[in-house]
Amino acid sequence: MTLTQLEYIVAVDTWHSFTDAAHHCFVTQPTLSMQIQKLEHELGIVIFDRSRAPVVATDEGKAVIDQARVVLHETSRLKENSHAQHGTFSGELRIGIIPTLAPYLVPRFLPSFLERYPNVRLTLTEITTTEIVERLKTIRLDGAILATPLDDASLREEALFREEFFAYASADAVRGDKSVVRPKDLVTDRMWLLEEGHCMRSQMTQICTIRERAEHGSLHYDAGSIETLIRMVDTCGGVTIVPELAFDTLDARQRRLVRRFAPSAPAREISLVCHRSALKRRLLDGLRKEIVGSLPGDFPQRTKNRIVPPVL
Repeated sequence: MTLTQLEYIVAVDTWHSFTDAAHHCFVTQPTLSMQIQKLEHELGIVIFDRSRAPVVATDEGKAVIDQARVVLHETSRLKENSHAQHGTFSGELRIGIIPTLAPYLVPRFLPSFLERYPNVRLTLTEITTTEIVERLKTIRLDGAILATPLDDASLREEALFREEFFAYASADAVRGDKSVVRPKDLVTDRMWLLEEGHCMRSQMTQICTIRERAEHGSLHYDAGSIETLIRMVDTCGGVTIVPELAFDTLDARQRRLVRRFAPSAPAREISLVCHRSALKRRLLDGLRKEIVGSLPGDFPQRTKNRIVPPVL
């Protein structure tokens, strides 16, 4: 039994495919399959049900894979301790980030992080909060950048900043055409929402106290990105909610459609989250510093905004 064989069975369990697992392990599929067969022969069990697609672990195999994850986790801990002793930063850092944040935050911190840590292979993945939490708990991510609080005792949250929410609305979707609005000033039956699965959708509905998606005539449309929401307001009118970092993408005309909420401006708390037993704490701390250092203005110091929690 070797660590490489354990890495291979964890990879197959992660990707549910021998082909994809081989790709991510940088080996050929025959090589990976042969090593897994050797491990199965040594243990006297069948780890994967190869008759099903996608590939799934057998009951006996699940127990082996769970233990393999523990062994690999502890092995990584040894490497991390060694790097800490020598003051070096290297290896892979796997970070998840929610899609409603990635387009606006990643370009800010990524160049400086890559310059400061040239020996670190950073893997960034845009996925929803639910998937992030599942991957953190199974040690398939080292950390994640997402909206909090999550209220999960197995995870450790470190707040990075509060990002204010604004209304983005056409003139006919605001009662009184005000520049500063309360939720009751918005024509919420003309509101554009993100599709189910995005935690920001729940924040949008909390801000405007709506339960059902809006109907735009005969059209039902749930958007997959903030950019799409903005375009729908631009072309069809109505109202949506946008986070402050998205302002970088707006031109002068579009900025006139932005309206601040009053009296207590709603915001989302963005945190760096990891499993409580996570490794690579020094690298995660380095990432935190690069993110905070890339933020505009008073972002890191804000404390007065009303946090709208995500609902999973």
